[in-house]
Amino acid sequence: MIVIGGPTAVGKSEVACLLAKEIDGQIISADSMSVYKKMDIGTAKPLECMKEVKHYLIDVVMPGEYFDAKLFEKLATQAIENIKSEGKVPIVCGGTYLYIQALLYGIDDTPEPDFKLRERLYSIAQKKGKHHLYKKLCIVDPVYCKKIHPNDLRRVVRALEVFLQTGKPFSSFHRWSKPRYDFVGFYLKRSWNSLSKRIEERVYRMIESGLLQEVEALLKEGFENFLTSSQAIGYKELIPYLKGNISLEEAIRRIIDNTKEQAKRQIRWFRSQGWHEIDLDALDTKQVVTKIIQIYTSRRHNY
Repeated sequence: MIVIGGPTAVGKSEVACLLAKEIDGQIISADSMSVYKKMDIGTAKPLECMKEVKHYLIDVVMPGEYFDAKLFEKLATQAIENIKSEGKVPIVCGGTYLYIQALLYGIDDTPEPDFKLRERLYSIAQKKGKHHLYKKLCIVDPVYCKKIHPNDLRRVVRALEVFLQTGKPFSSFHRWSKPRYDFVGFYLKRSWNSLSKRIEERVYRMIESGLLQEVEALLKEGFENFLTSSQAIGYKELIPYLKGNISLEEAIRRIIDNTKEQAKRQIRWFRSQGWHEIDLDALDTKQVVTKIIQIYTSRRHNY
């Protein structure tokens, strides 16, 4: 199968869509926010492409419902089998590298959520700050600690929850050696100046396309706690504006800054994988797809 990764706003969806049409493929989204329904604009779901190419792992659960890398691995594995049974090519595309890691290398079963324990951990974070829990995680699981952002409270809490339940680091449940699938990986990149500009332009397009109205509708449905989580970039920053605490300009600046920080983490991970790197500043989408097909075809013949 083909795996396409890279930072947010680099142009992954456009490449994957054209590629799927060219090689009769179907797409598995590896985006931790696109799994949620009612969150279309802020997650940049490829809505037009979805009309032409079948997508999996988009609009799977409601905002706030439980979803993690293990569940992604399970559903994505099923999707791969479905796609193969139809004689089509699975194309995994996204920037959530923890999900891609779980799919390619597997993740052992972790304990079921302990919501009482989780509530206590969130209470500690509220009293002492999220960085207090992050420091605790770095003591008991330095490996996983390096893979997530200090502000990613949802993942910090889950990792501590598993450690307290099992006495084992959360990272010990992840496998990191031989991949389970024969795949060709592509890392799509741009210069930082180019990517920064694209991130800024995309944020403004989202605002113009109705992101504010999307956030307001989600708040009315009672999803504020979920939207303020660290992973909900593009949503959490607008809530203070809608409550009259900051200006729209400040909210937009925060979205841009947080998105760029996310992009830096994604770049570090994908760059370290040793995949085929393709510079989207040097090639247009059609040229990129042609190059991917050439490499993929060569790999299949060798295989």
